[in-house]
Amino acid sequence: MNRPLGIAESESDTNLTSRRAGWQARSLDGATRGLLARDARAFLHQSVSTPCLNAIAKAEGIWIEDVAGRRYMDFHGNNVHHIGYGHPRLKRAIAEQMDALPFAPRRYACASAVALAETLGAITPGNLGKVLFTTGGSDAIEVAVKVARAATGRHKTLSFWDAFHGAGTGAAAMSGEMLFRSGPSGPLVAGALHVAPFGGYRCPYGTESAEASGRACARMIDYVLARDSDVAALVAEPTRAVPYLAPPGFWAEVRRICDRHGVLLIFDEIPTGLGKTGRMFSCEHDGVVPDILVLGKGLGGGILPIAAVVADRRLDVGSDWAFGHYTHEKNPVTARAALETLAIIADEDLVANAARVGALALDRLEAMKARLPAIGDVRGRGCLIGIELVRDRETREPNSDLAEAVLYRALDAGLSFKTTMGNVLTLTPPLVVSEAQMLDALAILEAAIADASGGRT
Repeated sequence: MNRPLGIAESESDTNLTSRRAGWQARSLDGATRGLLARDARAFLHQSVSTPCLNAIAKAEGIWIEDVAGRRYMDFHGNNVHHIGYGHPRLKRAIAEQMDALPFAPRRYACASAVALAETLGAITPGNLGKVLFTTGGSDAIEVAVKVARAATGRHKTLSFWDAFHGAGTGAAAMSGEMLFRSGPSGPLVAGALHVAPFGGYRCPYGTESAEASGRACARMIDYVLARDSDVAALVAEPTRAVPYLAPPGFWAEVRRICDRHGVLLIFDEIPTGLGKTGRMFSCEHDGVVPDILVLGKGLGGGILPIAAVVADRRLDVGSDWAFGHYTHEKNPVTARAALETLAIIADEDLVANAARVGALALDRLEAMKARLPAIGDVRGRGCLIGIELVRDRETREPNSDLAEAVLYRALDAGLSFKTTMGNVLTLTPPLVVSEAQMLDALAILEAAIADASGGRT
């Protein structure tokens, strides 16, 4: 099943291909279609990646621009563009570092890598502070699990269905999205256990509230860990990317459960860390410190790939093993990019901006929900927002067809975002987004929903 990036995963191939082809025929010029054809011939085809939807020529701030010159507010960005695309400070820092020291073999220390590790140790909560860098989040997740195995002497993991922790064989085994677990992904790594996640509007445990869902999920985690003494770590996203927010007290209870069973808690903050939810780290909303925190995506400022494992200082237990001998483990250029990104986030007060703009967006969306029956639920924090589209509010039947139609109408009006779980419009703008830009984006979204749902308001 070959889907362009950002397209709903639940659509049938026939409907999806028809919609995509229709939009491309209407919206793209011949030169763009020619470039897309070359791309399709050159790259291995895979779902949500190749063939592509469009081609871009420029990325700056919150904007991407296609090769025909049309601009789109990018409220997707794969969660890498926290500081906006092409930040001038970041480009200067990268250029300076390339001139000074372009590479360091991993057996040699370099100032920028050490400074980055020290900075992450200083800004992460609790006793976190021992660091290892990788080039991608999937690898970082697997390093975190190796540390947990070394520290506990156990080998299994527990994670949530519907989660995503990476596309590598080990990370995919821990993930709960079937797109990354089916077909050529199997057989997966043994010992990866799963439970249903907490919900709210849609609870897999059949509860009627977020609080009840959290209690049911915590009881299931306790049940599994009490019956399997080989689990080394619980791997979880503190804020689910759908998005779903954990109900108050949930993570504190899970922390107690993990401690009681001798299980380490690994928080995957690859998409939600570094201010995305209006706190530097999503887990800070709940006042819970994991044993290991994993970062990635936005850490490289939307230019270079770098991810980090930040472990409790007591977990420095691997001197006799190799958790990850990565060629670019201490790359001075990627480390300098991450250092400058963290400095920009602090200097421009972007975490507070995400919180402020996100609160404004949720207020606006609640008013929009009152006008549009097609909106069943709105939820999120900061620059991570979900709008769930339904066929009927009473039955809560998902409306993936409407979500797809809204996506293409919004693209025509200059707004790019992704759909999650088929029917959830998921907005993940950069932290630099202004209140005016957010309101412009939501106006586009409201018009697209009203138009695609037949003007019902």
